[in-house]
Amino acid sequence: MRTALDRKGVYDLWLLDANLPDGSGMDLLARLRARFPATPALAHTADDSLALHARLRAAGFDEVLVKPLTAIQLRRTAGRLLGLVPGDPLRTGEAGGGSAAFPLWDQATALAALNGNEEHVATLRRMFLEELARQHDEIQESLQSGNQEAAKKVLHQLKASSGFVGAMRLHATATLLEKSLSDTETLADFSIAVRDTRFSGDKSGTS
Repeated sequence: MRTALDRKGVYDLWLLDANLPDGSGMDLLARLRARFPATPALAHTADDSLALHARLRAAGFDEVLVKPLTAIQLRRTAGRLLGLVPGDPLRTGEAGGGSAAFPLWDQATALAALNGNEEHVATLRRMFLEELARQHDEIQESLQSGNQEAAKKVLHQLKASSGFVGAMRLHATATLLEKSLSDTETLADFSIAVRDTRFSGDKSGTS
């Protein structure tokens, strides 16, 4: 942990072990985020318990990867957070005419993020849907009060969690809104995606 804190450079992404020889990944992330609040972070751990993953995400990690993980999985996840992977929602939406081209849910994406564990996907998706209305309201209230930084913080969390559970249309609209916070049409599209995602989860029994 000390080695990481002593580094002076600015990084695009952090990949942190949940358990370190001289501390925890959560403690390290908290200290790093005090200096660099917007840098995305990935946790990796050999523990696949949902309780631990929930704690790591609550501590600020954008996604949690379970070891052993493949190079393809790591590249795909890091690329998604950095907006570099082919088919990134922002790029594809711009080329293809908007977020409606994306499915509400992409099971393959969610399974790839969780090592193919369907039970974990279902559980995390329920947790995601339970938080979605609160996050949407918080984003809207922050924008209405002119607090764009607060809106960005929640959007950043929502982008990561929506990608993790395969909520692709919501991920696309959140990505676009993050780039155009003052655009009322983009905000309206985002709100529609939130509504449709929540409704589809209710119909399928996900939430």
